[in-house]
This record gives sequence, C-alpha cells and structure tokens, in this order.
Amino acid sequence: MPIHLTNRQQHILWATVRHYIATAEPVGSKALVEEYNLSVSPATIRNAMGVLEKVGLLYQPHTSAGRIPSDSGYRIYVDQLITPDETVARQVEQVLLDKLNRDDWSFEALLQGAAQILATLSGYITLITLPQSRTNQVRHLQLVQVEPGKVMLIVVMDSYETQSVLMELPQRENSQPDAEAIDRELQILSNFLNSQIRGRSLAELATLDWMQLDRQFQQYADFLRDLFIEVKRRTKPPAITQILIRGVSEVLRQPEFSELQQVKMLLHLLEAEQDQLWPLIFETNESENSGKRVTVRIGSENPLEPIRTCTLISANYCHGTVPVGSVGVLGPTRMLYENAIAVVEAAADYLSEALS
Repeated sequence: MPIHLTNRQQHILWATVRHYIATAEPVGSKALVEEYNLSVSPATIRNAMGVLEKVGLLYQPHTSAGRIPSDSGYRIYVDQLITPDETVARQVEQVLLDKLNRDDWSFEALLQGAAQILATLSGYITLITLPQSRTNQVRHLQLVQVEPGKVMLIVVMDSYETQSVLMELPQRENSQPDAEAIDRELQILSNFLNSQIRGRSLAELATLDWMQLDRQFQQYADFLRDLFIEVKRRTKPPAITQILIRGVSEVLRQPEFSELQQVKMLLHLLEAEQDQLWPLIFETNESENSGKRVTVRIGSENPLEPIRTCTLISANYCHGTVPVGSVGVLGPTRMLYENAIAVVEAAADYLSEALS
C-alpha cells in the first residue's frame, strides 16, 4: 500500500534522514529545530515524527531515544525526496578524465584505476565487473568452401567472439557441381541466412525448423541444423566475470560495521562468493529497475544476508547499446544517496564512452 505524506511530513523525514546520515545518532525534535529551518515548533515535529514511526518510516532503537530511518524511510527518501547531485557527477567525470588515460591503458587497467578513484571519492566499497556480453547473439555468419566437399561455417557473435565449424557438404543425387558453382551457392545461402537469423541466439538457431528454408536451400536443411548444434556445443556459456573491489578498509571504519561477525560475513561474500553478488550488480532486465538506469537496493531489499544492513547502488556500462558490465558502490544504509547515485551514474557513463 502506498504511503501518502503531507509536505511537512516529507520535509521532516528528509531532515531526519539527512541528520542521521551526518551523525549516526538517533534524531530528536530538538536537533531538527536547531539545524533545519522547519518553521514549526518542537511539538509539531514530534507529532510528525510519531506519524512517520507509525507508518514504518522511522523507528526508535530503544525507549527515550530519538528516531532513525527504517529501510522503508530510506526508500521514500531515495525515490521521492532527492535527486542525484549533478555537481558531484561533473566532479567525478572530471577526476576520471584527469587521472585516467583512455588512449594508453588497456580497458582492464582503466577499470582498476576507476575502481580506486570511486572508492576514494565515495568512501564506500566500489565494485566493478569486467566486461562481457550475456546476450550471445549472432552478428554475422559466412559459409566458405575450404576444399572439395567440405565447408566451414564462421559465426561472429555480438561480443565479437568467433566460432567456426568444419563439416562435409551433403551429398547430392546427381553429379556434384564445380567449385565455383558451390562458392556462388554458399554465398547466396550465407546472405539469406544473415537476413533471417542475425540477432538471434545460438539456442534459437539450434532449434529452428530448417525445413522452412526457401525451396532452393532445402537440401541444406539437415546440414544446417547439425552445423548450428555443433556451434552451440562448442560455444562456452558466458562465465561470471571477476569483480574488481576497492575501498573495503575505509568503509569498515563506519560504526555499522563494529560487529566482528558481520564483518567476517561481508568479507567472505566479497572474497569467496562473488558468484552470488554478481547478479545483483549486473542486471540486464530493465523491468526489474522500473525503467530506472540506476538500481538502489536498500537493506532488507538485498537478498544476501551479509549485505542486508547495507545499500548496494549499481548501474550498467555498455558497448554501444548492449550492457556488458556494471559499476556499484556498497556501504551502510546510512549513505549520502544524492552523492552515491551521482558517482555511480557518472562512472557508468565514463566507462561506456571509454569502451565505445
């Protein structure tokens, strides 16, 4: 059920979150009166904070304490009360341009440098996945006669990975045409196949009904089916790539990480269970993000136990329009979201431009 807040309640929630982010101490009405221009009495603020507590946006860690934001309170704050800081985004972009040399460095070295810079600028753990293509779609193919009776299929995927398979041509009932005639026929067939299957995945190609080919190509139906099944067999599925991690020591100084057991769980996740963390950072299904470019997972929204007291902010970087990797920051839910979102988005834009 959506929560409807008055303008005053929104302002008081905003001020409470901002004060708690800055101090890590429960927030009382007196602090808000002294530090924010709310133009209302402490009693009015207390009443509003009571309402915010009843709807689950604030809570008291113990009796007689001030209040602190809940995960739901942070969610309202992120979705409705702030926008990414454009000044911070421009600063991040400028630092990346000044410190990193896109012309002389390999892309992996560029990612290493970017990860360290983002960790320093944000104060949070930075996570950057190495680029890969998860789509595995056909970009181009060509059938080439390599010797009498044998043909090679060369397939170029959207990741620019190339696969090739050598097969014997199907036998014909009548006499075999000469080499030049076969070359012409294979070129026509290659052009036809490119027009029909470019952009399809290998999984689709292996299950297509090749008998639906034009009549002139039906003699190749079984041959093509076997050919693409063999290509699919040889193509390795995209492996989960390494995640570059920087900034762990800095963020562990935050009071939220004072418990040793929690720190051990977090470090184990980062070091030994990246396969679990990776799908949370690199998402290609935009529907999960409700059309938003940056994903913000707050506290209990994270499915992994070691980071259920953390916020994970991530955005994809792309090669052209294809997402191939991601940039993320991980820190306590008591995070300066305006800055963190801007940092992640600016870094993703920079890496997309560098990769393109």
